[in-house]
Amino acid sequence: MIYKHHVPSLDRLIHELKKWPGVGSRSANRLANWLLKMPQAEIQQLIQALKDIKTNIKKCPGCFTFTEEEELCRLCRSSHRKADLICVVEEPFDIARVEASGKFKGRYHVLHGTLSPLHNVKPEDLTIKPLLEKIKQGQIKEVILALDADMEGDITALYIGKLMKDHNIKVSRLAHGIPFGGDINYIDEQTLGRALENRVEVVI
Repeated sequence: MIYKHHVPSLDRLIHELKKWPGVGSRSANRLANWLLKMPQAEIQQLIQALKDIKTNIKKCPGCFTFTEEEELCRLCRSSHRKADLICVVEEPFDIARVEASGKFKGRYHVLHGTLSPLHNVKPEDLTIKPLLEKIKQGQIKEVILALDADMEGDITALYIGKLMKDHNIKVSRLAHGIPFGGDINYIDEQTLGRALENRVEVVI
């Protein structure tokens, strides 16, 4: 049982910290203690950084990653990327992981999650419809599904694969080196690079 401090401001902070992913009562208490010890100037910098991400960051209309650009993000604007090859990732932060492998030179599409019956995440909650609209334009030759190797990733890959079935394009998925249950954020660059090079076609 976690001790309640009965200091209103501190208890409110702990209550808010517990809303963060992976932060339980003990972690919230440790974080609150760490924040209390921070110099006022650093606290102000943290507050400003939090304000800035809500004010300045938006979704790129091309790939749906996070950007501060007024229009398309840097990768979508680049003329050196293959326009007929799309790598589909779950979250914007996955793009940096794929880029670090140095094996992918196409364009990206961010789903902002995966299908999850358990958490009531449906196709309309993701950017699957815009992805399908890109495919319908006829320029795309291959879609690489760089999704986590877990149940939600499998469900999402199968769903997207079925949508692509009638569009005469290759649908592949990362393989070789990413274990079942593996999170792409914890895969090293070399393993991710091999997975990109040895991707397998999604058979529907």
